[in-house]
Amino acid sequence: MASSEPVGSSSMVELAQTPTGASTMTDSAPPTNSTRIEGMDTMIQHQQQVDSDDDSMPKSERLMKQEEMSFYSASENDVGDDNIWGLLSGVGGNIYEWYDFAVYGLLAPEIGGSFFPQSSKELQLINSFGVYLAAFLMRPLGAIFFGEIGDRVMGRKNALVVSIILITVPSVAMGLLPTYEMWGIAAPILLVILRMFQGLSVGGQLAGSYVISIEQSSSRTRGFRGSVCDASSVGGFWLASAVTTVVRRVLSEETVNNWGWRVPFWFSLLIAPVLYHIVRHTEESKFWSERNEQKETEKLIRESQEQSRPAIYDLFGSPFRRRQLAGMIGVMGSVTSSFYILFLWTPVYLSELRGLMSEADADLLNFVIVGSHVFFIMVFGKIGDMFPHRTDLMRIGLPGIIVGCPVMFGMFESESWWGILFGQLQFTAVLAMVQGCTAAWEVELWMADPTLSFTGVAIGHNVSSTLFGGTMPLVATFLFYRSNALAGDNDDALYARLIPGLYVSCLAVISLYCVSYITRHPHDVRTGDQKLREAVERENRLYKKAKKQKKKRRLLEEKLQHGAVSPTNSYIPPAV
Repeated sequence: MASSEPVGSSSMVELAQTPTGASTMTDSAPPTNSTRIEGMDTMIQHQQQVDSDDDSMPKSERLMKQEEMSFYSASENDVGDDNIWGLLSGVGGNIYEWYDFAVYGLLAPEIGGSFFPQSSKELQLINSFGVYLAAFLMRPLGAIFFGEIGDRVMGRKNALVVSIILITVPSVAMGLLPTYEMWGIAAPILLVILRMFQGLSVGGQLAGSYVISIEQSSSRTRGFRGSVCDASSVGGFWLASAVTTVVRRVLSEETVNNWGWRVPFWFSLLIAPVLYHIVRHTEESKFWSERNEQKETEKLIRESQEQSRPAIYDLFGSPFRRRQLAGMIGVMGSVTSSFYILFLWTPVYLSELRGLMSEADADLLNFVIVGSHVFFIMVFGKIGDMFPHRTDLMRIGLPGIIVGCPVMFGMFESESWWGILFGQLQFTAVLAMVQGCTAAWEVELWMADPTLSFTGVAIGHNVSSTLFGGTMPLVATFLFYRSNALAGDNDDALYARLIPGLYVSCLAVISLYCVSYITRHPHDVRTGDQKLREAVERENRLYKKAKKQKKKRRLLEEKLQHGAVSPTNSYIPPAV
């Protein structure tokens, strides 16, 4: 939602004269020969007037306004050609990486028994999810590492290649890793290290697929192409769910616990050759290439000997970008928490914790729900392109998450297949309504500077995933045991079963606030054009009125000084 107050406090010419080291959005502003957003010239002219008359604004606030003006007046990406290989590269990479990443979570009970055998069943599950969290703790570091590669060093395509290679080795190694009975304490330590390398890789993969796909998209297809990338990451979970389901149904429970859990990790080797073929045909993002070449040319013209700063410094050196990042993390909190509680923790909840169905049946049901979610995401991604603002559909879906998650846990208490199925289907529908738009929304938040967008998307998405997604299994398991303690022997205490869902509802309330009032989006000007013009006109009227009164007072004071006004005049000039 666009703010009705003026969004800048100096002209674009003045911004261009900002010193090179200053932390403003101008240093990275796109070329000025592209289409400007309608209504911006009026706002810029008004802000020139206000800036010359108002010196009372604090420096930090003035800088924020300047950067916000630069963000809104940035040129549009008009080089997107809907390249299919860029989309396929992101889709294939996501399926591959998220398959490897999800297999561990789905096999958490078996892995916990193999590497933490001396613990109780509850502690085995918690320890296994603790190793799962260790991978998430590496994702922000992976975001910084791959963000620098993708924005400043090698480009988006090469960053994707490096991330794919980085996840293959630890995935295969986990399938070969000796258990606690063979190597003792060294086995779980190596398990943690391998998971951390997986987390480092995933920290760059998803953001890279978003950025390269959206930057190669035309403005009318960004929502759908972004939803396909999101669906492919869900597809990785889907594939992992399918493979684990087959393994558990084909092999006996004892065999799965002994060595069968390793098979899904080995299966990842079959995907690698296909993925390599796709990535080899992918082109680099033209939007990033053109802007990167322009910055290098400007540096040569200025004969600057300065070393360019890492992208992470440019990101956190700007107050406007820090606000964008904080808002993005808040918005993604409900999405990531909902995603992991639905697809990762719910099968464990239904089978291990509540005992409502067997593991094999829970995996089969999860397979159906994940497939439905893939379909819903692409449908709502397409619908999202039809709305005037990228966040319109997100604002509709977030209240659905607030209500839908507790409702899902309430429907589980029916203890029937249909109740459990429909409980998950209604929640996956409202989640897809939000998630179908988020990929395009995340990239568009940073599209004003394509040499920083990979870093911005990667850090925002992965910090949110770490804080709210990586902790979700642990938090949800803790809340489950606490709710059991509250319910005591009363199995009909429905309110206690809703507690994990209410946690997600609280995060969705925060997300709704952030998407409405914290983050800024290029569509704010498009959809709020009339509102912004009315605000500018109102401010202009107030400015002209104040200027006229000031002029009238100055003339009257001059007449008093020259004795041109009678002393009996009732006017008393203000004290200076």
